[in-house]
Amino acid sequence: MSIRVLLVDDQQLVRTGFRMILADEGGIEVAGEAANGRQAIEMATALQPDVIVMDLRMPVMDGLEATRRLAAEGVAKILVLTTFDADENAVEAIRAGASGFLLKDVPPDDFVRAIRIVASGEALIAPSVTKRLLDRFARLAVPADETHAARLADLSERERDVLKLVAQGMSNRQIAEALTLAEPTVKAHVSHLLGKLEQRDRAQLVVLAYETGFVRPGSD
Repeated sequence: MSIRVLLVDDQQLVRTGFRMILADEGGIEVAGEAANGRQAIEMATALQPDVIVMDLRMPVMDGLEATRRLAAEGVAKILVLTTFDADENAVEAIRAGASGFLLKDVPPDDFVRAIRIVASGEALIAPSVTKRLLDRFARLAVPADETHAARLADLSERERDVLKLVAQGMSNRQIAEALTLAEPTVKAHVSHLLGKLEQRDRAQLVVLAYETGFVRPGSD
């Protein structure tokens, strides 16, 4: 079954470029296009896509507000597009429920790969994107509040190891190889982390890890 994608960007040229990239990809089809957040909500409700590729800066309703509303309804997985001057907005989008984010200058192959990853439910943020977008944000990290501090302190040593690698953008398979574990074991650890830290998905785990200072750019 094909992954159905809704493209949301106020620039028609950008949407056309993305549509062309996806046109020859097996297993992916563009279900529709929207030029602003309000249209995105209407079309997502009608079309029920698997993945929404969402720009942040748009007229009528921006991508951040549209992401909040769509994520609350659980309509589809949301992959946010951003630029360097919107770092904080990208992080806010993850908090709001987006499953990951990309820079607008992402290479075509990485764009396609990100759609497949998000559609699979892994909500994986590519390591290069994580570093480029969260470097500056992480420098502003403040000590975790009492609730987060207690939850982080309650993690086992293995869960802490897994969280650090999740924050680097590694997939379950990559984490399994790095820690010499079975992939189902890693999947179980990630599930426990989501439950213990009360986060929606891996993308939110990444933001939490950086935001609290649990990991920092360049840390091992």
